[in-house]
Amino acid sequence: MTTHVALDPAFAELVDLWAPVRQIGTGFQFTEGPIWHPRDHHLLFSDMPGDVRRRWDRAGVTEVMRPANKCNGMTYDADLNLIVCEHATSTLVRERTDGRREVLASHFEGRELNSPNDVVVKSDGAIYFSDPWYGRMPVYGVERPRQLGFQGVYRIPPGGGQPQLLVERMLFDQPNGLCFSPDESRLYINDTVQHVIRVFDVKPDGMLSNGRIFASGIVSASEPGVPDGMKCDLFGNVWLCGPGGVWTYAPDGRLIGKLRVPELVGNLTWGGPDFRTLFLTATHSVYAVETKVGPRTEPYMRQGTSGRASAPQAGASIGRNGAKKAAPGYALDSSRCALIIQDMQNDVVMEGGAFASSGSPVHCREQNAIGNAARLAAAARQRGIPVIHVWFVVEPGCPGVTMNAPLFEGLADARALVRGSWGVAPVPGLEAQPGDHVVEKQRMSAWEGTRLETVLKALKRDIVIVTGAWTNMSIEHTSRTGADKGYFMVVPEDCCSTMNAEWHTASVNYALQNVAVITDADALIGAWG
Repeated sequence: MTTHVALDPAFAELVDLWAPVRQIGTGFQFTEGPIWHPRDHHLLFSDMPGDVRRRWDRAGVTEVMRPANKCNGMTYDADLNLIVCEHATSTLVRERTDGRREVLASHFEGRELNSPNDVVVKSDGAIYFSDPWYGRMPVYGVERPRQLGFQGVYRIPPGGGQPQLLVERMLFDQPNGLCFSPDESRLYINDTVQHVIRVFDVKPDGMLSNGRIFASGIVSASEPGVPDGMKCDLFGNVWLCGPGGVWTYAPDGRLIGKLRVPELVGNLTWGGPDFRTLFLTATHSVYAVETKVGPRTEPYMRQGTSGRASAPQAGASIGRNGAKKAAPGYALDSSRCALIIQDMQNDVVMEGGAFASSGSPVHCREQNAIGNAARLAAAARQRGIPVIHVWFVVEPGCPGVTMNAPLFEGLADARALVRGSWGVAPVPGLEAQPGDHVVEKQRMSAWEGTRLETVLKALKRDIVIVTGAWTNMSIEHTSRTGADKGYFMVVPEDCCSTMNAEWHTASVNYALQNVAVITDADALIGAWG
């Protein structure tokens, strides 16, 4: 094994292709169910045949439960109670932090479940789990007859209740791993026997609809492995345990890369202080590999020491129809954020300015973009979030500005944005305040030929909120370039001079899961807490 496999260049943006896969524990029979505790910073995992649950932290591996009812998938709810799929008892249980054990699901229509296998919690508290019959097989469970004649996927409503069957009874042979998209609008479920991933739309009532094949042919004649554990990252890519390691699919279903692992991988989870370590339970061992991307923010991740997720989550996703959908309950770590106010200058967005005919002044008034950006900047300063003003500034006659586009030719013809003039000054209400940073540019992108990245790196900020004018030029160029550089870009719609159909089309075509468009400044301020 020399390197991981990038089938698309985008995979190298998610993980270093030479990232080592570190063995952090070995000597087990068959490991499963890894889950990271966001406060105590330890990993729990199960050894199903050994009927034991273990814990890993920097001190090493210790045993925490024996017998463990041959548990498989595990997760936490929003209150950090442990939810466990038990093979030996065919039940889904909640182990509360005070030690109480609560059965969440054991029967459907009066018959015992097969053996809950994988589980995920939605932000509203609903619990979704798969129910193949591996737990009624020797070694991985307790051999005994099945009572149900099918293998289903179920939902437990928020607050509890009887499990609700979500799929057609005969649709799956062995439903296994499942995960939500970042905005919880889709649920992915794989089938170990059929070698496919199916994706479903999640309806407002939490039920599923519009099931279709997301990926197929997940099998290899030369490498062991089948579809098993599965997770979604914060960009919407799906990471699946499969032949030879972990297969990664883009949100559109394209296989873009593979992590190569020395042993057959059964499950995976992100953890570590910044949720950038991918832990892999792989047959006799547990491995860890560092990634450039973190997970979609699960509800339990918001219970870290700061009270919210260590891993940044997109504030919204762009649907295929261009509609914006805010991620429920999303939060942004203010210690990692920076706010850019770009091109909010008199010549650009004020009546009487050189570019007033572009419509920017009208759009700014309609959306109260200047007032909203000012309110956002004030909230940022209160939280210690740096505010960076990006101004387009030229010297008289535009020396050093390449005239390779009509916009720049118009800049020279109109004598616009000249240093020292009224037109170059920031609009009233968005002047730089003490402690703010000012970056000057002479291109559309705030990154091109400027010190912006130097400032961000010095401040250790990797979540960048972009506000300002010229949305289809400056905002888009800045957002795309920042995303390509590995920053998490957030664009609040009502803090921009315009946000029109062309932006939405570009966003969809660019698959901007790494550039989140949210509706308003208030939503962003709320995400900071």
